Amino acid sequence: MRILLVVYDNDSYTSWFPLNMGYLASAILDAGHEVEIYNQDLHHYPDEHLTHYLDNNRFDFVGVGVVAGYWPYKKLMAISKAINACEHRPVYIIGGHGPTPEPEHYLEKTGADIAVLGEGEQTIVEVMDAFVTHRSMGDVLGVTFWDGDGFFQTPRRPVIQDLDSIPFPRWDLFPMDLYRMGRDPGIGRTDFLMSVISGRGCTHKCTFCYRMEKGVRYRSPDNVLDEVEQLQKRYGITYIRFCDELMMGDSTRSMEISERILQRGMKFKWNCNGRLNYAIPEVLKAMKRAGCVFINYGIEALDDNVLRNIKKGLTVEIITRGIEATLAEGIHPGFNILWANPGDNEETLTKAVEFLLKYDDQGQMRTIRPVTPYPGSQLYYDAINQGLLAGPADFYENKHVNSELVSVNFTELSDEEVHRALLDANRILIDHYYRKLQAKTVETAKEVYLNRNASFRGFRQT
Repeated sequence: MRILLVVYDNDSYTSWFPLNMGYLASAILDAGHEVEIYNQDLHHYPDEHLTHYLDNNRFDFVGVGVVAGYWPYKKLMAISKAINACEHRPVYIIGGHGPTPEPEHYLEKTGADIAVLGEGEQTIVEVMDAFVTHRSMGDVLGVTFWDGDGFFQTPRRPVIQDLDSIPFPRWDLFPMDLYRMGRDPGIGRTDFLMSVISGRGCTHKCTFCYRMEKGVRYRSPDNVLDEVEQLQKRYGITYIRFCDELMMGDSTRSMEISERILQRGMKFKWNCNGRLNYAIPEVLKAMKRAGCVFINYGIEALDDNVLRNIKKGLTVEIITRGIEATLAEGIHPGFNILWANPGDNEETLTKAVEFLLKYDDQGQMRTIRPVTPYPGSQLYYDAINQGLLAGPADFYENKHVNSELVSVNFTELSDEEVHRALLDANRILIDHYYRKLQAKTVETAKEVYLNRNASFRGFRQT
């Protein structure tokens, strides 16, 4: 059987490596099937190009995976239209964080045949094998499909417990020259970047967050670093983006990875997602020695009442202590703040702005977005129960039109007041960032012209 995996265009100059497709490609090839990648993100093909490609190249299946953001949703609708318009339409499979909690809505809107729920490596192979053996789709765990009378959903597939058993992504099928040009905080002009996942899941239960599977599973440190070594040897990678939902999920895990990097004598820069209750000096020192240059923290709020409401498991004191400890070790902290949560008001927004101004180290520009109740999250179901949201169609078609705009308002302010407050807050943050950047650039100019710095390479944006 032959499948085309579609990597959609995110309208950006650089793109993250599509790890989901890389893992699926490995699993499918290992099972004896054929895989081809359609890189709309590289070529910026119009959607109609996919229709012509499917007409001129025969496939048994076509697959697309998306998260629940407004942009991926709109792209999926356009890509689905292109797939459904082709003359020899393959079996159409969708999956990912978007379809998994609301598969029937996605199947109705896209016209796809099958939705894969949760982890896809084993399920996608069983789906393809079922067509080869003429086996019923109802025997495949972890799928939703139209059976002629209505939608049928099979029981969820157990998660893959041994993540070391999953083969590495098939990088050779992808345009690695594109993906290794990604830019992250602390990266140098000559560094090449690649994304790696060291584990799956998270043990915390923040109300705004949705994950496809419960709990957390980790790869062994050596399995992770074997992958990094291959990326270094094959593609000259010098910077790793650990894009786990939460790599820094406990102190022991962070220390294990860091110590193993040092023991193996490996040299590369890296970043990860972390939690501030684990940002303690001992852990941060080990991470810094091992090459960590940036930790992306989910702060979300600078008010203890709001933090309790969203079940963040943090306090303002813990957040402040963790950020100060991170800065003290010379690691850039990422400041992710969501506003308009239950309990938020103009005062809590002011607290967030003041915090960002106080601890800004110019590692990256940060603004504040409204919280979004993505399908599958507790906040999504709270919104439905409170009559603020009617369901997936209301969310995707009416409410979630852009990540910078409020989709469901959990505050006592009007939508207009929320957007005005966000404008005022972000204007302050944007002005602050560019004033500091301008001052730094002027100091560089002084060094060049007054001190004759002949090593200067020009005023470049990248």
